[in-house]
Amino acid sequence: MIVNTAAYHFVPLTDAQALTDMLLERAQAQALRGTILVAEEGINLFLAGSREGIDAFYDALKADARFADMRVKYSYSQMQPFARLKAKVKSEIISFRRDDGQPLDYPRAPSVAPATVQRWLRQGHDDDGKRVVMLDTRNEQEFAHGTFTGALTLPIGKFTDLPQALEPHRDALADATVVSFCTGGIRCEKAALWMQNDGMHNVLQLEGGILGYFEEVGGEGYDGRCFVFDERVALDAELQPLVDRDESQAA
Repeated sequence: MIVNTAAYHFVPLTDAQALTDMLLERAQAQALRGTILVAEEGINLFLAGSREGIDAFYDALKADARFADMRVKYSYSQMQPFARLKAKVKSEIISFRRDDGQPLDYPRAPSVAPATVQRWLRQGHDDDGKRVVMLDTRNEQEFAHGTFTGALTLPIGKFTDLPQALEPHRDALADATVVSFCTGGIRCEKAALWMQNDGMHNVLQLEGGILGYFEEVGGEGYDGRCFVFDERVALDAELQPLVDRDESQAA
């Protein structure tokens, strides 16, 4: 069984290249595959391998005080979903290119727990009686596989398109509690921060994204699967892949 992980953490890094080289070496030593992205704003990881290898990698990483509180989301598959291991230094761990959406420069935007969102969707409003709008910050390819029931989706091909695509909807969202969400939380964290700084003070971010929601409360209120950028294609509410195979038998 392959253990698949997704994790990110915003933290100031002055040693991006050295850290990238070290993480690559550690991942190689544990025969992991996937992607390691490092920037001055933090790290973004998608790694898969054996349970022993995954645990060894993250135990060593979390021994560094900068990453001790990083949340790791887990799922499982028969297949190794990544063809190889890549490590890169980037200007942002997820490109947004908005000065007012940079987590190191501002306090974190308010978040909401999956269980609370589940309850709000079930009752049809938040705890103050306001309607709830789920705002999908992912692109068209992703939400074609599934999204929250009735979510506001935007015709974007990449994350940097979001501000312009959201503009026509801002007035209609003024009386709602807006919950921004994405796959694992990294995009909705930047999006919610930008929206807060741009005058939308009724916006929350879904803690842990869709994968965190599936992990904590299941799929209630969500239609379809969650797209992932690897060979599994998409995960259902039980975090089971759309595409999977037993590679030992396939060989």
